Amino acid sequence: MAYRTGIGAVTYTFADLATLLAKASPARSGDHLAALAAQSDEERMAARMALSELPLRAFLQEALVPYESDEVTRLIIDSHDSAAFAPVAHLTVGEFRDWLLHETTDAGTLAACAPGITPEMAAAVSKLMRNQDLILAARKCHVVIRFRTTIGLPGHLAVRLQPNHPTDDLQGIGASILDGLMYGAGDAVVGINPASDALATMMNLWRMMDELRSRFHIPMQSCVLTHVTTQIKAIEQGAPLDLVFQSVAGTEKANAGFGISLALLREAREAALSLKRGTLGDNVMYLETGQGSALSAGAHHGVDQQTCEARAYAVARELKPLLTNSVVGFIGPEYLYDGKQIIRAGLEDHFCGKLLGVPMGCDICYTNHAEADQDDMDTLLTLLGAAGVNFIMGVPGADDIMLNYQSTSFHDALYLREVLGLKRAPEFEAWLQGIGITDAAGRLRAVDARHPLLQGSLA
Repeated sequence: MAYRTGIGAVTYTFADLATLLAKASPARSGDHLAALAAQSDEERMAARMALSELPLRAFLQEALVPYESDEVTRLIIDSHDSAAFAPVAHLTVGEFRDWLLHETTDAGTLAACAPGITPEMAAAVSKLMRNQDLILAARKCHVVIRFRTTIGLPGHLAVRLQPNHPTDDLQGIGASILDGLMYGAGDAVVGINPASDALATMMNLWRMMDELRSRFHIPMQSCVLTHVTTQIKAIEQGAPLDLVFQSVAGTEKANAGFGISLALLREAREAALSLKRGTLGDNVMYLETGQGSALSAGAHHGVDQQTCEARAYAVARELKPLLTNSVVGFIGPEYLYDGKQIIRAGLEDHFCGKLLGVPMGCDICYTNHAEADQDDMDTLLTLLGAAGVNFIMGVPGADDIMLNYQSTSFHDALYLREVLGLKRAPEFEAWLQGIGITDAAGRLRAVDARHPLLQGSLA
């Protein structure tokens, strides 16, 4: 159905719900690339006015991507919890924004409501929100998950230790892991993006990380970020695999471009669960997303990139992951042109994921050809810290020498913890104190070459 609103003497008409959502989105290069964006600020404001008056129930009646041809749409509709939706079912999108920001809407209320919120509802309300609204509402959402560490507790921040190496050299990776541990990073996961797709190489990576964990009794989880089918094979061959990784997107066609389906993802999760390696919980998945992935695959079905991204969180919610993060600036300036667009997208993604009950982190990053710099990343880092992000990346020097992009460093995590008073995962913090890396207050201690972690080679 068409949606109309007027500004002065001009009446704007939006042909369908997908068009309305796209025109209401803050400006970004990906939506311009797809010819979906508003052509003027006035048209964008008209779309937001029309969107604010739309009942939330409309998203249960008009599918953006056809139910019959898209399994993500079927997942969203078939898993919708009408009882959880009931407290907000009478609201418009604009009223839903007000409800989210009201001081009486607390963490328990939001957690109870999460199964009743669809990704499209989350995306829609985010388009009406200022950055401070996205921060305030996301900060109320607490999504606590566990494997060997507890992640997502209020007042805590975890770090993925990302020790990538351009040739998968075990000594180089081991040095980066030691560097990260000595800076108190690694409570989210030690996760390696391998340069090789050879299973034998990756088996060595899994074994090296598991030997380190066992040798020093580290409460951590590890991951090798390769395709899910390779990880299933690794499990069959006895790999000491903790978390299963996969990139996911918000449409069936985009996921097919990744070589995955919901059935395959569920199979991988069951394979990881069968290993029973978690000591505190059974959240065994690590999922990555990013605005623009569906558009880059020609699989967006005329839906704006931020709404497609929110739909990816329905896939994540189904799989009960330990970690989900938006690799927000990684795809490039064709989709998020500059620092301002990256900052906005990072706040949107974090808010939408947390509102849906997904444990959200963020790879606060940019490519070298984007109109962005490390000051922009400092801004997004600080804003996401205020918003209660579950975890961020820890890359040596913030410069990933294998993936060739800029992210956040071990020092950045120290900065955020110092400024906002954030703690590490409690089990990991206790280990750091016990082995003498931090003091009782969580501050780094001076260590020398005699420290147990620095004795001998990890490789």
